[in-house]
Amino acid sequence: MMLKKGFLWAIALILLASACGKKDDSQNIKEEIKIKVNTQIVREETLSRILTYTANIEGDKVNNISPAMPMRIKRIFVEVGDRVVKGQKLVEMDNSNLEQQGIQLKNLERDYKRYQELLKVGGIAQQQVDQMRVQLEVSQAAIANMQENTVLTSPTSGIVSAKNYDNGDVYGGQPILTVQQINPVKAIINVSEAYFPEVKTNMPIEIKLDVYAEEIFAGRVKLIHPTIDPLSHTFRVEIEINNADLRVRPGMFAQVSINFGSYQKVVIPDNAVVKQVGANDRFVFIVENDRAVYKKVELGQRFGDKWEIIAGINSGDLVVTGGKTRLMDGIAVEILKK
Repeated sequence: MMLKKGFLWAIALILLASACGKKDDSQNIKEEIKIKVNTQIVREETLSRILTYTANIEGDKVNNISPAMPMRIKRIFVEVGDRVVKGQKLVEMDNSNLEQQGIQLKNLERDYKRYQELLKVGGIAQQQVDQMRVQLEVSQAAIANMQENTVLTSPTSGIVSAKNYDNGDVYGGQPILTVQQINPVKAIINVSEAYFPEVKTNMPIEIKLDVYAEEIFAGRVKLIHPTIDPLSHTFRVEIEINNADLRVRPGMFAQVSINFGSYQKVVIPDNAVVKQVGANDRFVFIVENDRAVYKKVELGQRFGDKWEIIAGINSGDLVVTGGKTRLMDGIAVEILKK
Protein backbone atom coordinates (compact mmCIF):
# COMPACT_ATOMS: atom_id res chain seq x y z
CA MET A 1 0.00 0.00 0.00
CA MET A 2 2.83 2.36 0.93
CA LEU A 3 4.54 1.58 -2.43
CA LYS A 4 1.44 2.54 -4.35
CA LYS A 5 1.16 5.86 -2.51
CA GLY A 6 4.83 6.65 -3.28
CA PHE A 7 4.33 5.92 -6.95
CA LEU A 8 1.32 8.26 -7.15
CA TRP A 9 3.24 10.94 -5.34
CA ALA A 10 6.12 10.72 -7.92
CA ILE A 11 3.69 11.05 -10.81
CA ALA A 12 2.17 14.14 -9.17
CA LEU A 13 5.61 15.74 -8.86
CA ILE A 14 6.39 15.07 -12.56
CA LEU A 15 3.09 16.62 -13.65
CA LEU A 16 3.72 19.62 -11.43
CA ALA A 17 7.22 20.12 -12.87
CA SER A 18 5.84 19.86 -16.41
CA ALA A 19 3.20 22.48 -15.69
CA CYS A 20 5.81 24.81 -14.23
CA GLY A 21 8.02 24.35 -17.30
CA LYS A 22 5.21 25.34 -19.63
CA LYS A 23 4.50 28.36 -17.49
CA ASP A 24 8.18 29.38 -17.68
CA ASP A 25 8.26 28.96 -21.48
CA SER A 26 5.15 31.07 -21.83
CA GLN A 27 6.72 33.72 -19.65
CA ASN A 28 9.90 33.69 -21.84
CA ILE A 29 7.84 34.30 -24.98
CA LYS A 30 6.10 37.19 -23.31
CA GLU A 31 9.47 38.63 -22.27
CA GLU A 32 11.11 38.44 -25.78
CA ILE A 33 13.72 41.20 -26.10
CA LYS A 34 12.98 43.88 -28.70
CA ILE A 35 15.79 45.77 -30.46
CA LYS A 36 15.30 49.52 -30.35
CA VAL A 37 15.64 51.16 -33.78
CA ASN A 38 15.20 54.47 -35.56
CA THR A 39 13.18 54.41 -38.76
CA GLN A 40 12.15 56.56 -41.70
CA ILE A 41 9.41 56.20 -44.29
CA VAL A 42 10.86 56.23 -47.81
CA ARG A 43 9.16 58.16 -50.60
CA GLU A 44 9.62 58.86 -54.29
CA GLU A 45 11.47 62.06 -55.10
CA THR A 46 12.18 64.00 -58.30
CA LEU A 47 15.80 63.36 -59.27
CA SER A 48 18.00 64.94 -61.91
CA ARG A 49 19.80 62.41 -64.06
CA ILE A 50 23.16 64.13 -64.23
CA LEU A 51 25.95 61.67 -65.01
CA THR A 52 29.56 62.75 -64.53
CA TYR A 53 32.55 61.24 -66.35
CA THR A 54 36.29 61.87 -66.11
CA ALA A 55 38.41 62.61 -69.17
CA ASN A 56 41.61 64.26 -70.34
CA ILE A 57 41.45 67.28 -72.64
CA GLU A 58 42.83 66.67 -76.13
CA GLY A 59 43.57 68.87 -79.09
CA ASP A 60 40.80 68.85 -81.67
CA LYS A 61 43.36 67.88 -84.31
CA VAL A 62 46.84 66.48 -83.76
CA ASN A 63 49.29 66.61 -86.68
CA ASN A 64 52.72 64.98 -86.73
CA ILE A 65 55.13 66.89 -88.96
CA SER A 66 57.52 64.54 -90.78
CA PRO A 67 59.00 63.99 -94.26
CA ALA A 68 58.14 60.85 -96.21
CA MET A 69 61.74 59.62 -96.29
CA PRO A 70 64.92 59.78 -94.18
CA MET A 71 66.58 63.16 -94.74
CA ARG A 72 68.84 65.54 -92.86
CA ILE A 73 67.08 68.40 -91.11
CA LYS A 74 68.48 71.72 -92.29
CA ARG A 75 66.47 74.03 -90.02
CA ILE A 76 63.50 73.97 -87.64
CA PHE A 77 61.78 77.36 -87.46
CA VAL A 78 59.61 76.91 -84.33
CA GLU A 79 59.87 75.85 -80.71
CA VAL A 80 57.53 74.05 -78.32
CA GLY A 81 54.73 76.40 -77.25
CA ASP A 82 54.82 78.53 -80.40
CA ARG A 83 51.48 79.30 -82.03
CA VAL A 84 51.41 78.59 -85.76
CA VAL A 85 48.94 79.20 -88.58
CA LYS A 86 47.86 76.92 -91.40
CA GLY A 87 50.45 76.89 -94.20
CA GLN A 88 53.26 78.31 -92.04
CA LYS A 89 56.77 77.03 -92.86
CA LEU A 90 57.92 74.85 -89.95
CA VAL A 91 60.90 72.79 -91.15
CA GLU A 92 63.36 72.93 -94.03
CA MET A 93 65.10 69.67 -94.93
CA ASP A 94 68.45 69.30 -96.70
CA ASN A 95 67.91 69.82 -100.47
CA SER A 96 71.13 68.32 -101.90
CA ASN A 97 69.23 65.32 -103.34
CA LEU A 98 66.66 67.70 -104.76
CA GLU A 99 69.38 69.59 -106.63
CA GLN A 100 70.75 66.36 -108.10
CA GLN A 101 67.26 65.29 -109.16
CA GLY A 102 66.80 68.71 -110.72
CA ILE A 103 69.90 68.25 -112.88
CA GLN A 104 68.72 64.79 -113.97
CA LEU A 105 65.30 66.19 -114.82
CA LYS A 106 66.81 68.88 -117.05
CA ASN A 107 68.84 66.23 -118.90
CA LEU A 108 65.72 64.11 -119.40
CA GLU A 109 63.75 67.10 -120.70
CA ARG A 110 66.50 67.87 -123.17
CA ASP A 111 66.72 64.22 -124.32
CA TYR A 112 62.93 64.03 -124.69
CA LYS A 113 62.88 67.05 -127.00
CA ARG A 114 65.69 65.50 -129.09
CA TYR A 115 63.79 62.22 -129.33
CA GLN A 116 60.72 64.06 -130.54
CA GLU A 117 62.78 65.71 -133.30
CA LEU A 118 64.28 62.38 -134.34
CA LEU A 119 60.83 60.83 -134.46
CA LYS A 120 59.71 63.46 -136.95
CA VAL A 121 62.48 62.54 -139.41
CA GLY A 122 62.14 58.81 -138.83
CA GLY A 123 65.37 58.49 -136.88
CA ILE A 124 63.81 56.52 -133.99
CA ALA A 125 60.64 54.54 -133.29
CA GLN A 126 57.62 55.79 -131.40
CA GLN A 127 58.29 53.20 -128.66
CA GLN A 128 61.60 54.87 -127.78
CA VAL A 129 59.87 58.26 -127.44
CA ASP A 130 57.22 56.73 -125.21
CA GLN A 131 59.85 55.15 -122.98
CA MET A 132 61.64 58.49 -122.66
CA ARG A 133 58.35 60.21 -121.75
CA VAL A 134 57.74 57.68 -118.98
CA GLN A 135 61.21 58.35 -117.55
CA LEU A 136 60.53 62.07 -117.68
CA GLU A 137 57.18 61.74 -115.85
CA VAL A 138 58.75 59.55 -113.14
CA SER A 139 61.49 62.11 -112.59
CA GLN A 140 58.96 64.95 -112.43
CA ALA A 141 56.91 63.06 -109.82
CA ALA A 142 60.05 62.38 -107.77
CA ILE A 143 60.97 66.08 -107.91
CA ALA A 144 57.47 67.11 -106.79
CA ASN A 145 57.60 64.62 -103.91
CA MET A 146 61.03 65.80 -102.80
CA GLN A 147 59.92 69.45 -102.99
CA GLU A 148 56.91 68.61 -100.80
CA ASN A 149 59.17 66.86 -98.28
CA THR A 150 61.89 69.49 -98.30
CA VAL A 151 59.76 72.33 -96.96
CA LEU A 152 57.31 71.13 -94.30
CA THR A 153 54.36 73.40 -93.49
CA SER A 154 51.63 73.28 -90.85
CA PRO A 155 48.37 71.68 -92.06
CA THR A 156 46.38 73.53 -89.40
CA SER A 157 46.51 76.48 -87.03
CA GLY A 158 47.44 75.53 -83.49
CA ILE A 159 50.30 75.21 -81.05
CA VAL A 160 53.57 73.26 -81.23
CA SER A 161 53.33 70.64 -78.48
CA ALA A 162 56.43 68.54 -79.21
CA LYS A 163 59.84 68.89 -80.86
CA ASN A 164 61.97 65.75 -81.19
CA TYR A 165 65.00 66.87 -83.26
CA ASP A 166 67.49 69.70 -83.57
CA ASN A 167 68.99 71.36 -86.63
CA GLY A 168 71.40 68.97 -88.41
CA ASP A 169 69.78 65.75 -87.14
CA VAL A 170 68.77 63.04 -89.58
CA TYR A 171 65.05 62.28 -89.50
CA GLY A 172 64.62 58.67 -88.37
CA GLY A 173 60.92 57.93 -87.98
CA GLN A 174 59.82 59.89 -84.89
CA PRO A 175 57.84 63.05 -85.83
CA ILE A 176 60.00 66.16 -86.05
CA LEU A 177 57.21 68.30 -84.58
CA THR A 178 53.68 67.83 -83.29
CA VAL A 179 51.09 70.57 -83.87
CA GLN A 180 47.78 70.49 -82.00
CA GLN A 181 44.72 72.56 -82.81
CA ILE A 182 43.53 73.87 -79.44
CA ASN A 183 40.54 75.95 -80.49
CA PRO A 184 38.34 74.06 -80.09
CA VAL A 185 39.57 71.27 -77.83
CA LYS A 186 37.81 67.98 -77.08
CA ALA A 187 37.22 65.35 -74.42
CA ILE A 188 36.28 61.73 -75.11
CA ILE A 189 34.12 59.79 -72.63
CA ASN A 190 32.72 56.25 -72.48
CA VAL A 191 28.98 56.17 -71.79
CA SER A 192 26.94 53.11 -70.76
CA GLU A 193 25.00 51.52 -73.62
CA ALA A 194 21.79 52.10 -71.60
CA TYR A 195 22.01 55.78 -72.58
CA PHE A 196 22.74 55.22 -76.29
CA PRO A 197 19.23 56.30 -77.43
CA GLU A 198 19.40 59.45 -75.28
CA VAL A 199 22.73 60.97 -76.33
CA LYS A 200 22.22 63.36 -79.25
CA THR A 201 24.57 65.42 -81.42
CA ASN A 202 24.86 69.06 -80.23
CA MET A 203 23.53 68.08 -76.78
CA PRO A 204 24.81 70.71 -74.25
CA ILE A 205 27.52 69.53 -71.87
CA GLU A 206 29.09 71.06 -68.74
CA ILE A 207 32.82 70.67 -68.09
CA LYS A 208 34.79 71.38 -64.94
CA LEU A 209 38.59 71.49 -64.91
CA ASP A 210 40.58 70.85 -61.74
CA VAL A 211 42.90 73.75 -62.53
CA TYR A 212 39.99 76.25 -62.62
CA ALA A 213 38.20 75.08 -59.44
CA GLU A 214 34.38 75.38 -59.74
CA GLU A 215 34.29 77.31 -63.02
CA ILE A 216 32.01 75.67 -65.60
CA PHE A 217 32.93 75.51 -69.31
CA ALA A 218 30.33 74.92 -72.00
CA GLY A 219 30.64 72.09 -74.49
CA ARG A 220 28.52 70.08 -76.90
CA VAL A 221 28.31 66.53 -78.21
CA LYS A 222 30.21 66.61 -81.49
CA LEU A 223 30.46 62.92 -82.39
CA ILE A 224 28.75 59.73 -81.20
CA HIS A 225 30.59 56.55 -82.13
CA PRO A 226 28.13 54.15 -83.78
CA THR A 227 29.24 50.89 -82.13
CA ILE A 228 29.16 49.46 -78.59
CA ASP A 229 32.27 47.95 -77.01
CA PRO A 230 31.27 44.29 -76.34
CA LEU A 231 33.54 44.05 -73.28
CA SER A 232 32.66 47.24 -71.39
CA HIS A 233 29.19 47.75 -72.95
CA THR A 234 29.96 51.43 -73.46
CA PHE A 235 30.18 53.70 -76.48
CA ARG A 236 32.52 56.64 -77.11
CA VAL A 237 31.21 60.20 -77.15
CA GLU A 238 33.35 63.12 -78.34
CA ILE A 239 32.74 66.44 -76.59
CA GLU A 240 33.79 69.72 -78.25
CA ILE A 241 34.75 72.67 -76.03
CA ASN A 242 35.11 76.20 -77.39
CA ASN A 243 38.52 77.58 -76.43
CA ALA A 244 38.78 81.02 -78.00
CA ASP A 245 40.79 82.39 -75.06
CA LEU A 246 43.10 79.32 -75.11
CA ARG A 247 42.74 78.79 -71.35
CA VAL A 248 41.96 75.10 -71.80
CA ARG A 249 45.01 73.07 -72.76
CA PRO A 250 45.50 69.45 -73.87
CA GLY A 251 46.33 67.16 -70.97
CA MET A 252 44.16 68.93 -68.38
CA PHE A 253 41.97 66.68 -66.22
CA ALA A 254 38.23 67.27 -66.73
CA GLN A 255 34.89 66.24 -65.24
CA VAL A 256 32.23 66.03 -67.95
CA SER A 257 28.56 66.19 -66.88
CA ILE A 258 25.59 65.19 -69.05
CA ASN A 259 22.05 66.11 -67.94
CA PHE A 260 19.50 63.49 -69.02
CA GLY A 261 16.56 65.34 -67.43
CA SER A 262 14.53 64.48 -64.29
CA TYR A 263 12.56 61.42 -63.15
CA GLN A 264 10.71 59.98 -60.13
CA LYS A 265 12.46 57.37 -58.01
CA VAL A 266 12.39 55.97 -54.48
CA VAL A 267 15.33 57.25 -52.41
CA ILE A 268 16.66 56.15 -49.02
CA PRO A 269 19.09 57.78 -46.59
CA ASP A 270 22.67 56.59 -46.75
CA ASN A 271 22.61 55.50 -43.09
CA ALA A 272 19.95 52.88 -43.93
CA VAL A 273 22.23 50.98 -46.32
CA VAL A 274 24.43 48.11 -45.12
CA LYS A 275 27.16 46.35 -47.14
CA GLN A 276 27.03 42.59 -46.89
CA VAL A 277 30.25 41.15 -45.44
CA GLY A 278 32.30 39.19 -47.99
CA ALA A 279 30.21 40.36 -50.95
CA ASN A 280 29.44 43.49 -52.88
CA ASP A 281 25.71 43.30 -52.16
CA ARG A 282 23.83 46.04 -50.31
CA PHE A 283 20.80 45.51 -48.08
CA VAL A 284 18.45 47.36 -45.73
CA PHE A 285 16.06 46.35 -42.96
CA ILE A 286 12.44 47.43 -43.09
CA VAL A 287 9.91 47.10 -40.28
CA GLU A 288 6.78 45.00 -40.85
CA ASN A 289 4.48 43.98 -37.98
CA ASP A 290 7.07 45.13 -35.41
CA ARG A 291 9.75 42.87 -36.88
CA ALA A 292 12.86 43.54 -38.94
CA VAL A 293 12.71 42.22 -42.50
CA TYR A 294 15.91 41.80 -44.52
CA LYS A 295 15.73 43.33 -48.03
CA LYS A 296 18.48 43.17 -50.64
CA VAL A 297 18.52 46.39 -52.70
CA GLU A 298 20.01 47.58 -55.98
CA LEU A 299 21.36 51.10 -55.70
CA GLY A 300 21.51 53.72 -58.42
CA GLN A 301 23.08 57.16 -58.16
CA ARG A 302 24.08 58.82 -54.93
CA PHE A 303 22.73 62.30 -54.25
CA GLY A 304 24.48 63.78 -51.21
CA ASP A 305 23.34 61.67 -48.24
CA LYS A 306 20.71 59.72 -50.22
CA TRP A 307 20.70 56.78 -52.61
CA GLU A 308 18.45 56.12 -55.57
CA ILE A 309 16.77 52.71 -55.31
CA ILE A 310 16.59 50.71 -58.53
CA ALA A 311 14.98 47.64 -56.95
CA GLY A 312 14.34 46.02 -53.57
CA ILE A 313 11.92 48.25 -51.63
CA ASN A 314 8.90 50.41 -52.41
CA SER A 315 7.62 53.87 -51.62
CA GLY A 316 6.00 53.86 -48.16
CA ASP A 317 8.27 51.19 -46.67
CA LEU A 318 9.60 51.89 -43.18
CA VAL A 319 13.40 51.50 -43.29
CA VAL A 320 15.69 51.22 -40.29
CA THR A 321 18.18 54.07 -40.07
CA GLY A 322 19.62 53.46 -36.58
CA GLY A 323 20.24 50.35 -34.46
CA LYS A 324 21.01 48.06 -37.41
CA THR A 325 24.07 46.37 -35.93
CA ARG A 326 22.10 43.89 -33.77
CA LEU A 327 19.36 43.17 -36.30
CA MET A 328 18.58 39.85 -37.95
CA ASP A 329 15.79 38.90 -40.30
CA GLY A 330 12.59 38.39 -38.31
CA ILE A 331 13.78 39.78 -34.99
CA ALA A 332 11.35 41.89 -32.95
CA VAL A 333 11.98 45.63 -32.88
CA GLU A 334 10.79 48.64 -30.97
CA ILE A 335 10.61 51.92 -32.90
CA LEU A 336 12.02 54.84 -30.98
CA LYS A 337 9.89 57.95 -31.13
CA LYS A 338 11.61 61.10 -32.28
